[in-house]
Amino acid sequence: MVKKILLLGSGELGKEFVIACKRKGQYVVACDKYDNAPAMQVADERRVFSMLDGDALQKVVEEVKPDIIVPEIEAIRTEKLYEFEKAGIHVVPSAKAVNYTMNRKAIRELAHTELGLKTANYLYASTFSELKDAAAKIGFPCIVKPLMSSSGHGQSKVDAENELENAWENACGGSRGDIMEVIVEQFIPFDYEITLLTVTQKNGPTLFCAPIGHVQKGGDYRESFQPRAMKPEHLKTAQQMADKVTSALTGAGIWGVEFFVSEKEGVIFSELSPRPHDTGMVTLAGTQNLSEFELHCRAVLGLPIPEITQERQGASAVILSPVETDAPQYKGMEDVCAAQRTYLRIFGKPEAHVGRRMGVVVCWDELTASQDALRDKCKALAAKVTVS
Repeated sequence: MVKKILLLGSGELGKEFVIACKRKGQYVVACDKYDNAPAMQVADERRVFSMLDGDALQKVVEEVKPDIIVPEIEAIRTEKLYEFEKAGIHVVPSAKAVNYTMNRKAIRELAHTELGLKTANYLYASTFSELKDAAAKIGFPCIVKPLMSSSGHGQSKVDAENELENAWENACGGSRGDIMEVIVEQFIPFDYEITLLTVTQKNGPTLFCAPIGHVQKGGDYRESFQPRAMKPEHLKTAQQMADKVTSALTGAGIWGVEFFVSEKEGVIFSELSPRPHDTGMVTLAGTQNLSEFELHCRAVLGLPIPEITQERQGASAVILSPVETDAPQYKGMEDVCAAQRTYLRIFGKPEAHVGRRMGVVVCWDELTASQDALRDKCKALAAKVTVS
């Protein structure tokens, strides 16, 4: 049962996944473009190279000879995964899923055109001139995103035509890979947004975690909380949509499926990731019987997941760096550790950049407690930790 797992991307989510795998006795080789990345600190081996370099990726796969390849980031030469899959290596959740979800055009066409899921209106642009035309057709305000990016990089809300040039430059600068194309989306005046963690299994039914509410800034997660209260009919619709799209993409693992929810428009599909989701770090507060990382580990290894139960409610708030340094230091950790029903996670990133996520605070309480008070407590504690 011991498998050799090649982890492509070694950030904070990968670190928690490696810990879950080690608890199941697995052997993990962690990869990233820089040394001493968080997941490398807990893995059996490490490799440092650019995963956008197809030849370098091929060389590492031939050297390591993994049983399983688990992508954790978007910056990967994803078409190579089809070759590895054909050679008998298990790609998580599948080469098709990773390739489709790494590209907003592919996943949007699958969701909207092939599966008929409700999405925002959208158009594509590969030049600034095309962007102006697309924005005029979609209307203002609109959202401009690179086709290839993550964590909100390159994303802009555009309220008027005179903001398009900055949005184009931001999108090109925030794009990952070599695709210089953007998607222009209708701005949805939603009431709230959720992440619906969805678990597909090799030999079991698709399961859903309780919805996670989240707050983003510039397209990047700042806080999350679980369970997010929503109408039963909206939850059912979201689950049906998540089941439809994950089934079409195939494979076993955890998926972070994002939705906008509007009391007027209903549930609108936004995006999905075929891996643990950053907003799902709230599950580290013990909100469920199994965290999203333990769920992913079990699904990847083909171990049964009989059920997902909501044990308590939780909240998470990120710790951001205000400085650039290759020797980050942390103050205020004592204040967080002194708080009840609270956990602190410092990711261990060797360098800090302005606005980079360096840690997270997670808090929990009984399901009957005030969620607003829990969120306020969590954000106040996260603000006490400073990076210098």
